[in-house]
Amino acid sequence: MRNRRKAQGAPVEPAVKRVVSLHLGVGPEELTPDVSLTDDLAADSLDLAELSCALEEELDITVPESILEEVRTYRDLVHAIQALGRRQRAAETPAQDEPAFVWVTLLSARGRGELQRGGRLTPYSAEAIVGDALRGGPGSRLDVSVAVDSSDAALEEVRERFAWLAERGVQVSIRRGARSAVHYPDAAA
Repeated sequence: MRNRRKAQGAPVEPAVKRVVSLHLGVGPEELTPDVSLTDDLAADSLDLAELSCALEEELDITVPESILEEVRTYRDLVHAIQALGRRQRAAETPAQDEPAFVWVTLLSARGRGELQRGGRLTPYSAEAIVGDALRGGPGSRLDVSVAVDSSDAALEEVRERFAWLAERGVQVSIRRGARSAVHYPDAAA
């Protein structure tokens, strides 16, 4: 369990890229999201089994064989490993009664100004934030501050919820803020 901290606190993709690059003998630059592990990188079932063991060791997770059967591309692998990490953390972390409290600032790339909101990050509010960020267009900046009294798991969940926006050209910054949710108990995002 030497790498537990890495699996819980750091982004998973760099570790996955390092392990895949090492075990399949390819350069990191070859690991584009749509590269096929089997067709483009010529990985066979033994390679994938060894890769699974290496990822389990590196990230301290368990990778079921059924997951590997579904993985086709490098992106699929990264998403599967992220999902496994989330599930493992959720199983190890006591359930929180309320969603994380966040403060969000969105700066539009199109010069239309700034949008701010604060409150509990419910599925509805997260969907609204994502919609606003996508409407802001590539080059927009989404800054999310999570309440200082939120758990590490809540912070990581917020990171994972919005990280994919970077693929759409939105600059995403997630950090632990200086304010506590206690000061805003009735706010809704």
